[in-house]
Amino acid sequence: MTPADIPVFILCGGLGTRLREWTEFRPKPMVPIGERPILWHIMNHYNRFGFRRFVLCMGYKSEVIREYFLNYYAMNADVTVDLGTNGLRVHRREHTLDWEVTLAYTGEKTMTGARIARAAALYLNGAEHFAVTYGDGVTDADLAAELRYHLAHDRLGTVLGINPPSRFGELRMKGEELESFEEKPGLHGVWINGGFFLFRRGFLPRLSPGEDCVLEQEALSGLARDGQLKVFTHGGFWACMDTLRDHEHLNDLWNTGRAPWRRPDIA
Repeated sequence: MTPADIPVFILCGGLGTRLREWTEFRPKPMVPIGERPILWHIMNHYNRFGFRRFVLCMGYKSEVIREYFLNYYAMNADVTVDLGTNGLRVHRREHTLDWEVTLAYTGEKTMTGARIARAAALYLNGAEHFAVTYGDGVTDADLAAELRYHLAHDRLGTVLGINPPSRFGELRMKGEELESFEEKPGLHGVWINGGFFLFRRGFLPRLSPGEDCVLEQEALSGLARDGQLKVFTHGGFWACMDTLRDHEHLNDLWNTGRAPWRRPDIA
């Protein structure tokens, strides 16, 4: 079992209301980091470790995602268009990506669990394992190592556990004396859901195609309660683009060449 065998289901259907400045006209996964949407960055990081099959579980403003990928080849190549025949001749590609991208409309108001259930029913294509992630988070985690960890145990699911930084500086005190100051330290002993999952096919009966099925509620809590969810811990970089401030931070990292998720072979 290699990463190339694993379909990656990406949740791309939410409204992104806390980023309304950007999401009024596009879905949240299409908000740009640098010159490309954050969705591209997520897929590119998976591809760094050999994953190449992607199923985009679309909803709100799905046409924006659809247009981006349907026109990707022509927009990243030198081409000649024959207006008489509507023919297209490609002269030179400006990318080497070999991604297989399935554009799956899963409903306008469908919740996360239902989006996975609806897309997997059509596009799992016999795979015994599959990945799931959100369309708004980036990391420098080794996703191939997470897959190896997942395949080595017999539980139904694996979640990437991350240790997030505090939003505030921490004062470490001894009585009234300041011993040390740390700017945005890691939260000591706290691990949270990093949003990069791997599941066995046997997880799917815990999901429902009914639009109110939420992945993060009964499906995952039940998995944990039954001892069927393992954690692959990652102490490195992770960030979620929830707010305008998050968006500005990620853009600053990318535009200054400090983005931990940047691939050295693809700018």
